[in-house]
Amino acid sequence: MNTDGPAPERSILGAFLHRGGLWVLAQAVLMAAVVALALLFQRTLPPSVPKICGAALLVLGGLCGLAGAVALGSGLTPLPRPAKKSKLVRHGIYGLMRHPLYTSVLLASLGWALIWGSGPALLAALALGPFFEAKARREERWLRERFPEYADYARRVRRFLPWVY
Repeated sequence: MNTDGPAPERSILGAFLHRGGLWVLAQAVLMAAVVALALLFQRTLPPSVPKICGAALLVLGGLCGLAGAVALGSGLTPLPRPAKKSKLVRHGIYGLMRHPLYTSVLLASLGWALIWGSGPALLAALALGPFFEAKARREERWLRERFPEYADYARRVRRFLPWVY
């Protein structure tokens, strides 16, 4: 075997898995479960406090996601492991929370479940909480490896809720 040449490139699947693709797939399954369960097990309710709270959470989640996407710009990726050419973003909403896109999905999912009055969808949305906690912890290990300054940033900025958690 010739070892003088360049290292073989990873396959597309290999690169996807290396950058945390299984986390993305698991997240997609949970998000799809929230949507599907809400539609399958909806309760027809008149406008009520849960529906109004759900709408507010859905809008807040959308705004949070939009702010995160704008701050990341061309660095936006669904994969949790940072790319070699990525930069650490600490401006915009990332100055208030380290994982606004995860917060966005969680808030929007909770809102969706409340709007539809679906208990099973609410349970699936709540499952996103521990899932994102685990995913964020793994992502942060990769970020600390890639960006030595991440440890200081993590000490100053909360993970999901500004000034709280």
